[in-house]
Amino acid sequence: MSTVPLTKFGAELLKQELHNLKTKERPDVINAIAEARAQGDLSENAEYDAAKERQSFIEGRIAELEGKLSAAQIIDPATLDAEGRVVFGATVRLEDLETEQKVSYQIVGDDEADIKLSKVSISSPIARALIGKYAGDVVGVQAPAGVREYEVLDVLYI
Repeated sequence: MSTVPLTKFGAELLKQELHNLKTKERPDVINAIAEARAQGDLSENAEYDAAKERQSFIEGRIAELEGKLSAAQIIDPATLDAEGRVVFGATVRLEDLETEQKVSYQIVGDDEADIKLSKVSISSPIARALIGKYAGDVVGVQAPAGVREYEVLDVLYI
């Protein structure tokens, strides 16, 4: 399995989710299965079927998170020294050259991407276009409506 890039913050979020699944969700679903078993006939017990399905989901998610965390390459953006270049973990301030609207994005791993928090996935078209660029560079990003041009205003490692 190849390494999975994660920011320090993203790794902490995955660790918290894993801890919650192991300490709260897993015991809750085990109790639900025990209660459903106590009701008798399992062949037509909807509560039992739902609890078993939930258990399967939880166990799968635990395995997925453990795999990602074991293969994670954790990067702390504050310790980066990329000499002003856009790299994974960097926060990039951009200006749309057509609308003159200014936006800011942090380039993060696939699991921690959240556009509402201005975090874009390393595999997104905008992140792929920005990687390796410097402040002052103009990049073209393929969007559904066509190519959009952005000027890189600033690259921050925060």
